[in-house]
Amino acid sequence: MSKYSSYTDQELTGLLQADDHDAFTEIYQRYWKKMLAIAWNHSKDTAIAKDLVHEVFLSLWERRSTVEIQSIAAFLATAVKFSVFKHYQREKHRADLAKENYEFADVTHDEHKLDALFLQEYINGIVEEMPEKCRLVFRYSRDLGLKNNEIAEKIEISEKGVEANLTRALKIIRGELKNYGWSIVVVLHTIISFLK
Repeated sequence: MSKYSSYTDQELTGLLQADDHDAFTEIYQRYWKKMLAIAWNHSKDTAIAKDLVHEVFLSLWERRSTVEIQSIAAFLATAVKFSVFKHYQREKHRADLAKENYEFADVTHDEHKLDALFLQEYINGIVEEMPEKCRLVFRYSRDLGLKNNEIAEKIEISEKGVEANLTRALKIIRGELKNYGWSIVVVLHTIISFLK
């Protein structure tokens, strides 16, 4: 039994960022099954799910010194969901190219709606990992459309506290998506549309 199995996630993350290959191996062994379950749940395809999990862990090792990781479990779950999203974006691009070159009179897809739904689900995953008050404020604002004063009354904090938690929530979402190269303009547009 490896001594690394007794390390906390935080300790392993620190060692990973210091180029410790054994720490990476422990993270992989600790989380690959959970990541595979998430990937399969979104793709419903075992081969695709395995490929995406492999890509995520490979990317984690290659970018270990540049990414900001608060929680390795949340980071990996978000990464896998984003990899599924990117996979479907690639598939969409292939389908678009096919449509440009061939006639598919009977096939109609509203790709933008599908993309928006998937991105919303992906952001939901990020929100679920937020601290409780931050998550509640974001949910009340986005899902229920409550105003800051209504949220403040509901969870018994000041309006300034509501603003601070909303700002923090947006920063977390933007940071997570930025780690994976998502266009900040698109992210902001999507988040703003969610908050309307």
